[in-house]
Amino acid sequence: MSPEVWVAAIVGAALGAAVTAAYLHIRGRRLQAAATLVPHRTRQLMSVLQSGAVVIRRDRRSAFSNHMAAVLGVARPDGALNSDLADLAEEAWRRDQPLEDEIAVQRGVLGTPRFVHARVTPLDDDLCLAVVNDNTEARAAEQSRREFAVNVSHELKTPIGALSLLAETIEEGADDPEMVRRFSKKMRKESRRLSKLIQEIIEISRLQGGASLLEHEVLALDGVVHEAVEAARLGADARNIRLVTDVRERPTVLGDRDLLVMALRNLIDNAVQYSDEGAEVAISVDARDGVAAVAVIDRGIGIDPKDQERIFERFYRTDPARSRDTGGTGLGLSIVKHVALQHSGSVAVWSEPGVGSTFTFKLAVHQEAS
Repeated sequence: MSPEVWVAAIVGAALGAAVTAAYLHIRGRRLQAAATLVPHRTRQLMSVLQSGAVVIRRDRRSAFSNHMAAVLGVARPDGALNSDLADLAEEAWRRDQPLEDEIAVQRGVLGTPRFVHARVTPLDDDLCLAVVNDNTEARAAEQSRREFAVNVSHELKTPIGALSLLAETIEEGADDPEMVRRFSKKMRKESRRLSKLIQEIIEISRLQGGASLLEHEVLALDGVVHEAVEAARLGADARNIRLVTDVRERPTVLGDRDLLVMALRNLIDNAVQYSDEGAEVAISVDARDGVAAVAVIDRGIGIDPKDQERIFERFYRTDPARSRDTGGTGLGLSIVKHVALQHSGSVAVWSEPGVGSTFTFKLAVHQEAS
């Protein structure tokens, strides 16, 4: 090999080594700069936060984001950032002050949006810190409270308005004893309906408050069923409906006796209301594989399939006219659902129009500690 070739090879090797060294140096400086933006200890602290945490750069990307930020969909580990969060950061820099806003994060093409609350605070001219929390449940709860207030106002207007009109009619016809007796009877009916409605509103408000079961005790479920049946018997007798109890097992459960009696009585009352006079309502008690079940079976008018998914909603009625005639408030089944949830149980319905309905209330069998 000629001297010229040797010289060229040596020069090429030297240039290659120089380029490699320069690349490693630049890469090292970049890594060092990134570590300087969000030091290791800061990353550790952000990683254990229950809130989503994102350090936002001026180029609308994240310098670091924790796992919760990825779960909430506002930032990805590769630095990609939700555009609305980036916009909020730019506005915070422009105003030079912390800003808060609610952001809708779309999860997937067909997914429903998740609503998150974001607070963005400028740290300097190059970085912002965003703290993000899921606001979906709080938003749904607020919407539920608004709907509940509207529904309560509407439901209370009917009996109160009826009482007012009946009172005016009686006042105008005070010299007609027969009319006074007839309208006084109607006033008593509306008063009972109003009293029942107010009591059920109080009960469902308490249940939805999520209060723990302070009066929990070990209960014989067949005894609870017997008490509920006896409480519903007067209404059943008035319509000549026979209540038949079938106790196949005698499980014990842990719960609040008053709440369980109220829930089961609501199921029995509901079966009585939607059965023809002279019919039969059966109540069975069974237990299998650690689950106790109370089934309330009627051979009434049944429930249309489109209504079956909604019957446990507050104030929902499958037949509003019949509910008014029977004094139904539209809260009974909602109370049943919430009592079941308070006891970590469930309630389900099977129904077929013209055949009847079966409501099944399930609870865990209580196991005595050995």
